[in-house]
Amino acid sequence: MITGLVIKSTGNLFLVELPGGPVIPCGIKGKFRIRGIRATNPVAVGDRVRLEWDGSDAPGIIVGIEERKNYIIRKASNLSREYQLLASNVDAAWLMVSLVMPRTLTAFMDRFLVSSEAYRIPAVILFNKIDLDGRAEMEELEALERVYSRAGYPCRRLSLKLGNGLEEVRRDMAGKVIVVAGNSGVGKSTLISTLDPAIQLRTEEVSESNQSGRHTTTFSQMYHLKGDIRVIDTPGIRGFGTIDIRREELFHFFPEIFRASAGCRYHNCLHLNEPGCAVKSAVEDGSISESRYLNYLLLLEEEEAKYR
Repeated sequence: MITGLVIKSTGNLFLVELPGGPVIPCGIKGKFRIRGIRATNPVAVGDRVRLEWDGSDAPGIIVGIEERKNYIIRKASNLSREYQLLASNVDAAWLMVSLVMPRTLTAFMDRFLVSSEAYRIPAVILFNKIDLDGRAEMEELEALERVYSRAGYPCRRLSLKLGNGLEEVRRDMAGKVIVVAGNSGVGKSTLISTLDPAIQLRTEEVSESNQSGRHTTTFSQMYHLKGDIRVIDTPGIRGFGTIDIRREELFHFFPEIFRASAGCRYHNCLHLNEPGCAVKSAVEDGSISESRYLNYLLLLEEEEAKYR
C-alpha cells in the first residue's frame, strides 16, 4: 500500500504527491466514495491517503484516508449534501481581508473565525491592500486590530503592491501548512505568486462598480513555496458553514465571549436577555466589541432557523 499527500482536488480527480516528489492523478474507490460521508467531496487537499497504484501511466485509486487533525469547510451548493471540504491538516488559517476593493465585512470575518475555532485551526488576520487605505480606512483598520487582537487573533498588515509587511508574513508562514482564505479579489492568489514568483496564478481586477472580485481559484490546491511554506489556496468563499455546532455552544467559538461567560449567573446563558449576563455587561462597558456580539447574534439566529 502506498501513502501520499493530496495537493489538488478537482471534483472527482485528485493529484497526490508521493514520497520523494512524484505527483500522480487518482480517483476514489467506488464503495469508499459513497460510504455515508456527508460531504460533496470526501477527500480534501491536505489529506494523507492510502492508495493503490501499479506504477504505470494509469491513475491511482484512493482507498483510505489517514485520521485528520483538523479541517475547514464551506456550505455546499449541492443541496443534497451538507458541506464541502476545503482543506485538512493545516497549521494555521490566514484570513485575508481588505477595507477597499473589495470591502470585507466583519460578518464574513467572524463566520470564518468561528469555523476556524470549531475545527481547531489557529487563525491569523491579514489586512491586505493597506496602500489603498485613506485616513478613514486606517482609523477603521486600527479599530479592527484592537477588536481582534483583544479576542486573541494575531493581526498583520500587508501591501502586496508595495511589499510592506511581506517579510513578516513570509517568516510567520515558514515551515507550516497554511490555508489562505478570503473574499474573491482580496489578493490570495497574488500573495502566493509574490511569495514565490515561480508560481504565477491567474488573477483578475476587482470590479470598481461593485468592489467585488471574480473567482479565479476554482479548486483548492496546495503549493510548495520557497522557504518551506506550503500554502493551500481555496476558492473565493462567500460564507463558511458552521456544521455540527449546537446553538447553545456557539458562544464557545467567540473566545472573548466565552471568557466573559464564566461570570454569567446561569450556566446555560445564551447571552440574549437573561438576568445576570456577564457578556451583555461586557458589551455595554466596551470590553467586548459590539460588532462581534451582533455577529454572534446573527449566527445564533441562523442556527435557530435550521430547526424551525
